[in-house]
Amino acid sequence: MKNRSASLREEIEELIATGQLQPGHHLDETELAEQFGVSRTPIREALIQLASMGIIEMRPRRGAQVATISPQQLVEMFEVMAEFEAMCGRMAARRMSKQEQADLKTAHEACKDARDAEDPDEYFYKNEVFHYLIYQGSHNDFLATQAMNLHRRLRPYRRLQLRVRDRIANSYNEHDGVVQAILQGEAEMTANLLRGHIMIQGQRFADLIASLPRVAN
Repeated sequence: MKNRSASLREEIEELIATGQLQPGHHLDETELAEQFGVSRTPIREALIQLASMGIIEMRPRRGAQVATISPQQLVEMFEVMAEFEAMCGRMAARRMSKQEQADLKTAHEACKDARDAEDPDEYFYKNEVFHYLIYQGSHNDFLATQAMNLHRRLRPYRRLQLRVRDRIANSYNEHDGVVQAILQGEAEMTANLLRGHIMIQGQRFADLIASLPRVAN
């Protein structure tokens, strides 16, 4: 049952990340059970897991719904995410093994293939692998877990920002600088590059915020 509820959690989380379940959408246990061909028990367990991650909200007598994040909260969460990434990158530049560096270069090449294919969905998944390798490369399990948890909460919004014009190409170029800094062991440079990469500043962040209502409609 635990394995089934975990897989259901991942499937429901993916529906949220891809925008098939929008912020504020009511999650009916019976409907989800029918959709996935299971009883309500593993669905309920999956929703509890998602609620503990902050991806959905469980409200008394109102049931579960996809969490809604205000623009102000989104700014604050991206600020914290930027610092998590900077810390992970700083440690990764000092601590990554040769094999981990090779794996990061491979992930970077996979991002390039997705960029060249102009496939934002494929780039999204390859981009996640790239960042997770940096978290793991920090060799600080507590920090990596915190970074991954917040990364997951921001997945729907990180996915959306890849649809802003030229964002994929810019993202890849930013990754390139990060890879080079890590390979050279430049800890502070890596931290600064990753902080800037995550903090979608100025017009790019305005573009993201402006895109939310259009995508939701």
